[in-house]
Amino acid sequence: MTLVDSHCHLDFPDFEGELDDVVARAGNAGVDYMMTICTHVTKFAQVRDVAGRYANMWCTVGIHPHNAEKEPDTSAETLMDLADDPKVVAFGETGLDFFYDHSPRERQERAFRAHIRAAREMGLPLVIHTRDADEDMVRILTDEHQKGAFPGVIHCFSSGQALADAVLALGLYVSISGIVTFKTAEALRETVKTVPLDRLLVETDSPYLAPVPFRGKRNEPAYTANTAAKVAEIKGLDPETLAQATTENFFRLFSKAEPA
Repeated sequence: MTLVDSHCHLDFPDFEGELDDVVARAGNAGVDYMMTICTHVTKFAQVRDVAGRYANMWCTVGIHPHNAEKEPDTSAETLMDLADDPKVVAFGETGLDFFYDHSPRERQERAFRAHIRAAREMGLPLVIHTRDADEDMVRILTDEHQKGAFPGVIHCFSSGQALADAVLALGLYVSISGIVTFKTAEALRETVKTVPLDRLLVETDSPYLAPVPFRGKRNEPAYTANTAAKVAEIKGLDPETLAQATTENFFRLFSKAEPA
């Protein structure tokens, strides 16, 4: 059984000095591939360095909406220049976060649209973060799709059915994190039932959001297996079927990534 952790942050200090062990534990759990995600374009070099150490790992380039104000006002051209690298298979994470509002909303939107333009022009997918911003997310995605389609995924999906329906209609994928195992996540589990199997991914978002039974501890890619097992249970599938489907989905969406 082969799984992909489609979203983790292995350049974070939480994993310093432990990366080889973390990657080995992932492999032992059947998580054979990982994508480590950029959140500051100014720290892209260290994200790229982490991905470069392992044949079974890729990375992204982008600016998390939390960091939109702190980071340089980055153009689509700059993002595309950085993505001209064999290890970079997507843009992001990017998007909107109106829960914390760490950056002004207009700055988040401007950065988001720059990432979208880069994705459209270069043909690489977007890794999208959205929290408490469903209406604006749909508005921007719909507006940008009218300029030309682009691939992408809503990572760590935790919104409701309406957003799931909207993004699926635009051809995007949905990625499920350890939140799906939480006792309070019944609404999310109901939404997962409705997501077509060929549009699903799984992830950890590590070091955050460790699934049950590790909740409250540091998350890591190995725990993708726990999330995948829960998603399989929700959808009435055996774990191997879910693993095969989500792995195929990953390589179809992130087509620049080539399995080792």
